[in-house]
Amino acid sequence: MQFQQLTYFVAVAQTRHFTQAADRCHVAQPSLSKQIASLERELGASLFSRARGNITLTPAGEALLPLAQRILADVATARLEVAELIGLRRGRVRLGATPSVCGGLLGRPLARFHERYPGIELLLQEGGSRDLVGLLAGGQLDLALVVLPLHGAETSLVTTPILRDNLVVASAAWVPPPTPGPYLSIEELREHQLVMFRHGYDLREATIDACRRAGFEPRFAVEGGEMDAVLRFVEAGLGLAVVPGMALSGQSGLARTPLAPPGLHRTIAIARRRDVAPTRAARTFQSALTDYLIESERRGQLPAGLEVLGA
Repeated sequence: MQFQQLTYFVAVAQTRHFTQAADRCHVAQPSLSKQIASLERELGASLFSRARGNITLTPAGEALLPLAQRILADVATARLEVAELIGLRRGRVRLGATPSVCGGLLGRPLARFHERYPGIELLLQEGGSRDLVGLLAGGQLDLALVVLPLHGAETSLVTTPILRDNLVVASAAWVPPPTPGPYLSIEELREHQLVMFRHGYDLREATIDACRRAGFEPRFAVEGGEMDAVLRFVEAGLGLAVVPGMALSGQSGLARTPLAPPGLHRTIAIARRRDVAPTRAARTFQSALTDYLIESERRGQLPAGLEVLGA
């Protein structure tokens, strides 16, 4: 099995067209087809179904595709790491983060890192923790800021807890507050309709689990949104939402109410693959981010509700 064969296989799998894949790989179509056929003979299985000109993956092709993508990604990372060492280029960091972390935390540390290391390319992928874990496993990210626990994925990843994120209740600033007191208890959410995140969002599971432990099923005014949509729906007066405190920074149309002690919180960790050593650029970014968080906490400049762990 050759690297070139895997490159051609992934190109065909993505384009579903041999000629387009050959154009993408800058090779003649007969040569690409010959390499795919050679790969199929070596594996002893057809990778593509070519019925009536429609190119689809066979079960063997579907099994090979994520493995091939991961191999190609690892090779690209190895080339970048070697290039760093011999001074051809400065490197690349492919970072994943949840929407609340992207919007509420990353702006300043990314700007400072870019100022210090302008030659390092920064690629940011926003998504839920489960999606980011999949991208890490597939070799498409170097680092990801995710919410713990990861429900079994920890065995394949190295996770370093860096932040404790306290959750609050968001409400529209123009409506009466949801409680007369300084805190809102989980039990009091029984009396309110909630704006709920889509399935797969860790905040959805955390909110529903807390309500069930309090003995009731939460009522939803609307559900299925990402962070920005949920905040806009709350601002419009559709209902309340349990969100990270940092998500409300700069949101003048929203009010926050802390949850009654012990409240709810989540742990944010920086994760990487266990079986691949991080590149120099990734190591440098992780160190720079940790230093920024510690410095910001000491100066009282962290977004409300965040606490640095292990400082």
